[in-house]
Amino acid sequence: QVQLVESGGGLVQPGGSLRLSCAASGVTFSGAAMSWYRQAPGKERELVAAISGDGGSTDYADSVKGRFTISRDNAKNTVYLQMNSLKSEDTAVYYCWRWPYWGRGTQVTVSS
Repeated sequence: QVQLVESGGGLVQPGGSLRLSCAASGVTFSGAAMSWYRQAPGKERELVAAISGDGGSTDYADSVKGRFTISRDNAKNTVYLQMNSLKSEDTAVYYCWRWPYWGRGTQVTVSS
């Protein structure tokens, strides 16, 4: 059974930080590209960050460049999203994706 389980979401003030984790099981992890997406209320799901199978290549949405960092630990079958300098517009449900599977998401709310 394939599982992608996100964790680490929560409520944070503007300017704060959160670290999301996505633990994968039941699927080949090492060597597979992984991505984080997000979906805000009333908006389409959008790509936030992606990382290659060996972690050597990353890509980010323009809106998060310089603030978010994606990384992975292939020994732990886990991908991370470090989010710094959070803004209210970062509020969304964040999803982990490993083709063709989605996690259930974790809510991130940035509010004072």
